[in-house]
Amino acid sequence: MKLQQLKYFIEVVNAGSINEAAKRLFITQPSLSSAIKELEKELGIELFLRTPKGITLSVDGAEFLGYARQVVEQTALLEQRYLNKKPSRQLCSISTQHYAFAVNAFVNLIKRSGAEEYEFTLRETRTHEIIEDVRNLRSEIGVLYLNPFNRKVIEKLLREQHLDFHPLFTAKPHVFISTSNPLATKESVTLEDLEDYPYLSFEQGEHNSFYFSEEILSTVFRKKSIHVSDRATLFNLLIGLNGYTISTGIVSADLNGDQIIPVPLTVDDHIQVGWIANHQVQLSQQAALYIEELKAVIQESGL
Repeated sequence: MKLQQLKYFIEVVNAGSINEAAKRLFITQPSLSSAIKELEKELGIELFLRTPKGITLSVDGAEFLGYARQVVEQTALLEQRYLNKKPSRQLCSISTQHYAFAVNAFVNLIKRSGAEEYEFTLRETRTHEIIEDVRNLRSEIGVLYLNPFNRKVIEKLLREQHLDFHPLFTAKPHVFISTSNPLATKESVTLEDLEDYPYLSFEQGEHNSFYFSEEILSTVFRKKSIHVSDRATLFNLLIGLNGYTISTGIVSADLNGDQIIPVPLTVDDHIQVGWIANHQVQLSQQAALYIEELKAVIQESGL
């Protein structure tokens, strides 16, 4: 087994395809495919499952990835210490529901890294795609929520994909509204208070099940409903249309300005936010640092 083979294998995982990895490595696709097959033959396991739609890591491949990363990272440290090589390019990919605190933690991670070269990825995306990203190790970590309504369905899906859910905090439901909204002066609001206001939620594409909704109470009927795909658009509509959405109550003035405020929602429910990861894979140093930053940002928010 050669160190180069481990680096090739890790790059294929990061790129999500052999073709893309070959481009990044400046080698031909057949050469890279041959190197991966030789590694599989030597190990006696199948690292990737090959389908007409592309490749995904096998169960054995996910376990092997953790060991391969450790070897490559330790080798890089030795090279920096004794061969005076510059630090290797830092990599980290995160997939998350649309949470400002997840972005704040990501900003802090990059500032903390102090790296001259890095390639970090933050995907604010749909619930099902977060699970798929982490399953395929396109992302090391996913951030999403559970509550009494979706818990059984989401936990079953996570178990099937060999993913673990690690709680970060539990929050009482809040609505995000504009400071100019007539409800902004209330200490709390009810669903009846919100009946005449547009309800904003994140669309979930082809997996548009109530269980994958980013907002609790997804089965409640609303007279006015708008689906959006990104957080900036949602916040603009909160202001422009006096709309509302339901979330954790954590809002960032640094990222979203001071025109959006959280107001407690009087319902018998809760939101448990956590991170998911493949339990067969050891997290990279950057992913572990991101979790530290998540916890720090959440603590600063009083949760």
